[in-house]
Amino acid sequence: MDRIAIEERGVAGSALMERAGLAAFQALRRRWPDARRLAVVCGVGNNAGDGYVLARAAMASQHFKVTVFQVGDAGALQGGARAAAESYRSAGGRELAFSRDALAGYDVIVDALFGTGLSRPLDGVWREVVETINADPAAVLAVDIPSGLSADTGAIQGAAVRAEVTVSFIGLKQGLFTGQGPDCCGAIEFDSLDVPASVIATQTPAVQRIDSRQVNAGLRRRDRDAHKGRFGHVLVIGGDHGYAGAARMAAEAAARSGAGLVSVATRHDHVAAMLVGRPELMCRGVEHVESLSTLAARADVLVVGCGLGQEDWGRTMWSAALESGRPMVVDADALNLLAEQPIRRDDWILTPHPGEAARLLGIRVGDVQADRFAAVAALRERFGGVVLLKGAGSLVASRHPPLGLCDRGNPGMASGGMGDVLSGIIAGLFAQGLNAHAATASGTWLHAVAADRAARDGGERGLLATDLFVPLRRLVNP
Repeated sequence: MDRIAIEERGVAGSALMERAGLAAFQALRRRWPDARRLAVVCGVGNNAGDGYVLARAAMASQHFKVTVFQVGDAGALQGGARAAAESYRSAGGRELAFSRDALAGYDVIVDALFGTGLSRPLDGVWREVVETINADPAAVLAVDIPSGLSADTGAIQGAAVRAEVTVSFIGLKQGLFTGQGPDCCGAIEFDSLDVPASVIATQTPAVQRIDSRQVNAGLRRRDRDAHKGRFGHVLVIGGDHGYAGAARMAAEAAARSGAGLVSVATRHDHVAAMLVGRPELMCRGVEHVESLSTLAARADVLVVGCGLGQEDWGRTMWSAALESGRPMVVDADALNLLAEQPIRRDDWILTPHPGEAARLLGIRVGDVQADRFAAVAALRERFGGVVLLKGAGSLVASRHPPLGLCDRGNPGMASGGMGDVLSGIIAGLFAQGLNAHAATASGTWLHAVAADRAARDGGERGLLATDLFVPLRRLVNP
C-alpha cells in the first residue's frame, strides 16, 4: 500500500515519512506527558527516517532533551530517510554513536531500528542494541513494529524489542496480534497517514479482527414466546475417571451461552456430583456405545474431548461420536485421538492449542508458533471444518477467507479448564443456529472478553475458568 500510494497515486514518500514521524511523536506525548529525556535509536532504513522526523519534532517542541543513537553505517541512509536525518542535524540535533551504557537515564526510548522488511534473525550489534533497550528501565515506543518481530508471523527473529506502545502505519500487520506479537507490541495505536481510501481498497485483508459488532449480530433479542426447544440441545461427552470437572465446565458454559438444553454423557460415578453442582444439566452415566448413540441422536451439537481421556472408555466414546454423524466441537483428548487416526469432515469445529496442533500436523510446537497463520491454514486443509488455533491472538480458519483473529484475553487464562469453557461456549452458540465459523469466532471473543472482565475485577493471577460465567452471561445479553 505504501508503494501504491507513492508510485500510482502520487503521494510523496517524504510526506508519508513526515506524517509517520509526527504521528509517533504525538502518541509519545499522549502516553508519557511528563517525559523529558528522549532517546531515539535509528537504523539505516526508512524506519530510521521516521525516527529522525520524530526526534526533530520533539526537539522543536522544546519539551524534550533529545538524543539520536544511530546504529549501522550512516552512509547507507537513502532517499527520504537521508533527508530526514540531515534535517534533524541541520536543526542542531544531538547524535551519538550507540554504546551499551549510552541509553542510561532516559525517560522514553524510541525504537526506529527496523521496519516490516526484516527477513533474518537479528545478530551482532543489532541484537546487542535490542537487548540493551529491553534491559533498560525506560518506557519504549516502537515505530511501526518492534524491531525483530516478524510482521507476517508474529514470531521473534532472534531477538525483538519489547515495547509498551507500538504505533503502526497505513495498514495493521497481522504479526502484531498473535504469537509473540502482543508481548512485544504492548498497546497498539494506528495511523493511516491519510493514505487514500482507494489505495486501501486495492488490498484484500488476510485477517479480520473479531469485534463486538460481529458477535452481537448473532445474538439477536429473543422473541417473547421463546421456548427451550428453539435454542438447541448440546451433548457434552467426556469426564473419564478423575476428569469430571472438564465435562461439567463445558456443559455449564454451553448453558450459560444460551443453549436451550444441555446433556452430559459421562462415567456413572460422576453423575451425582454433577447434578448437585448444576441440577439444570441432564447427566447420564454412559458406559456403553448403545446408550451414547441414543443420547447423541437427540442432540443438535456434540462436544467431545473434555476430560475424555485416551483409555478404552474414551476411545469408545470418540468412535461412537464419530459414527453418530452429528456436528461436533472437538477438543482436548479427542484431538489427540484424531491425531492418531486422521480423518476429514466438514461439519466439525476443532479447537487445538499449539501442542495439540503440533500433534495433528506431525510437527514441533515451535514450528506451529513460528508461523501460526500457516499452521491454522494447514489444519483446516487437512481436517476440514472450522479450526480454532488457541493461544495469544487466537486464529479461526474456515472455508472462506479472511482468517478471524481474536486480540482479546490475558495471561490469567493460562489455567486449567479454560479450554473446556471455550468449547462449551462455542457449542452453545452453534446449537442456537450460528454457523460454524460465526459460532467459533463469537465464542472465542466472548470467552476472551469474559476473562478480561473477570481479571479486571480480581486480577489475572488466580483467575479460574468458572470465574468467566458471570461476565459471560452479561456479554451474551448485549
